[in-house]
Amino acid sequence: MSAIRPAAVAGMFYPDNPIVLRQTLADLLANAPAADAPRAPKALIVPHAGYVYSGAVAASAYARLVELRSRIRRVVLLGPTHRVYVRGLALPGVERFATPLGEIPLDREAMQGIADLPQVTTSAAAHQMEHSLEVQLPFLQQVLGDFMLLPLAVGEASADEVAAVLEQVWGGDETLIVISSDLSHFLPDALARKVDGATVDAILALDPHLSHEQACGATPVNGLLVAARRHGLHPMALDVGNSSDTAGDPERVVGYAAFAFTAAASPEKSRKVEADQAEAEKGASLLTLARAEIAKQFWAHLPAPSAQPWMAEPGASFVTLTRQGELRGCIGTLEAHRPLGQDVRENALAAAFRDPRFMPLSRTEFDDVRVEVSVLSPHEALAAGSEKDALAVLRPGIDGVVFEYAHYRSTFLPQVWEQLPDPAEFMAHLKRKAGVPKEFWADSVRLSRYTVSKWKESAA
Repeated sequence: MSAIRPAAVAGMFYPDNPIVLRQTLADLLANAPAADAPRAPKALIVPHAGYVYSGAVAASAYARLVELRSRIRRVVLLGPTHRVYVRGLALPGVERFATPLGEIPLDREAMQGIADLPQVTTSAAAHQMEHSLEVQLPFLQQVLGDFMLLPLAVGEASADEVAAVLEQVWGGDETLIVISSDLSHFLPDALARKVDGATVDAILALDPHLSHEQACGATPVNGLLVAARRHGLHPMALDVGNSSDTAGDPERVVGYAAFAFTAAASPEKSRKVEADQAEAEKGASLLTLARAEIAKQFWAHLPAPSAQPWMAEPGASFVTLTRQGELRGCIGTLEAHRPLGQDVRENALAAAFRDPRFMPLSRTEFDDVRVEVSVLSPHEALAAGSEKDALAVLRPGIDGVVFEYAHYRSTFLPQVWEQLPDPAEFMAHLKRKAGVPKEFWADSVRLSRYTVSKWKESAA
């Protein structure tokens, strides 16, 4: 077995100078459209022309792997054979693949695991000059950390035969599947876009009946679509174009598309994602409202932020200001007695200008403060016959606590647990804040707790 399959198309399909190659890849990835899918891809379909033609489309898929750099440890790479006939799927018969960016070890254990499948063969010739696999390697080296490669040159095979191989090496989150394929070849631009549009629709429908006129890698693509159906993957088109978009003749274009396949979220997970997104949007609106109310005291002409319907519902809030990590003001409301939007605005003003512990906020400090808004849940009375009983039922890090005795009253938000993680110490300081000795306790002490939803500005 020859140890290394050297780069065959470096200097033709992509730069052979490693410095230039890394910069080319960095530029392509930096210009890729921002990812809008929250889930990590299990599989990609990417084009394999020269980088000047299809590099930007391929980058739209590979950019999604940057955050998975430390997670993906194996890449299963399938591409069509262009120069050598193969019956089935061909392993390369080597131990490493090389590019100008270095060598990539092959997953020998996985190769041995599929070598006995009837549709799998070994053909060094099929891999020797095959560009459909090689052009993907520098992208993978750029975006991933250390990984092993399982490369298969796909010739004459059925979709089910390809899918059976994929099933054997499917793995978990550590395994990424990459299918290399262009779309239509040498049609006029307008016709190509129509034909490629239908191909994109078929892939999004997980229809495993593409022809080689639609995609040169139709065989491995069809196999992935069969496997994707079995595993419940959801396809997403990331970018679609053709060679005339960059440097090609519009009368004879080659089509390109990039797709990501992700695990479909369960209905419960989808609802949670939607709820989390709504909660984040609510927090952003309240932070904007609080900061704008303070800003109006310095710049009266500033427009008020738009009001949301839920801001008219009763709510209790605290607004906390910090400056350089230190408390700069904190005022709030324990019970909901006015619309939440009004409550946040009033508490923002009070925290900035009427907290008796601090001088009023100055204009020069405004840009340095960070705003935090906490919205309180309804209170829950705690049945505690003694301080020991009370300490036993407190939930550090979760509970905000209200202490009441006669005309003495105080509260600590759940955030205070970060400074006072011991329940006894937390309670002692809470009593001191109310104005009674830290050792004090009486049968008529009343305790209640609440939770908060809180949001804090990420920067001043």
